Amino acid sequence: MSKKAEIALTAAEQLLWNAKAKVRVLLNLWDEGEGKNKVNQGKLTKLIARTNETKKTYEPILKELEESGAIAYLREKGRSQVELTVKGKEVLAAGLKSQDSLFVFDGSQMGARLGNALLKWMRHEDGAVGVGVETGKGDVGAIASYDDFKAVAIDVYDSLNRDYNLDDLVPIYRMRRAIGERVGRSQFNEWLLEMQATDIFQLIGGSVEDSAPDKIEDSITTKVNGLRCYVKRLT
Repeated sequence: MSKKAEIALTAAEQLLWNAKAKVRVLLNLWDEGEGKNKVNQGKLTKLIARTNETKKTYEPILKELEESGAIAYLREKGRSQVELTVKGKEVLAAGLKSQDSLFVFDGSQMGARLGNALLKWMRHEDGAVGVGVETGKGDVGAIASYDDFKAVAIDVYDSLNRDYNLDDLVPIYRMRRAIGERVGRSQFNEWLLEMQATDIFQLIGGSVEDSAPDKIEDSITTKVNGLRCYVKRLT
């Protein structure tokens, strides 16, 4: 085998490992937090790192998951915590159920704890993560009208508020990331503001936790009212 072919094979193997690792990270996070709670970052590292693997091994994977909105980092009382988002549950569901998924258990991955986590997912979550999960290809699941957006936005709001105990104040950035690419950024803003104009939602100011620039960017800023970071359901 030529040196060039060996490099290509290594790249392919790395791609496969990344795909598997993302699903394992999300499954571990879901299992430890029972789909609701935040998990200390150090504890998550211990859960996902296997023999000859370290924290650095998973830094690129965690970064990709954060950038895609599948996980969120929170800092509370000096502790860094990782949170599985609604979108993260959707990504996990798609990774486990898709016929085209690269994810399989091999001998070095499968342990009793992770196997039991998968069984628990199948018993309690299978079929429950419906909002935003695409079952086909192309733009299946795209939101084409205000009425469709309104229904999805209410479902996402209720799910986030319930699952993460948000006391009826749901961060806009979380809603945007949960809905994902099903709607464009400007259309998301327009329709969410329309829901405020019709007294379905109230958009509230303040700032996001840790004042992260990307979370502020994923909030909404208007010329009249300035930055709005949270949604409260009125009806």
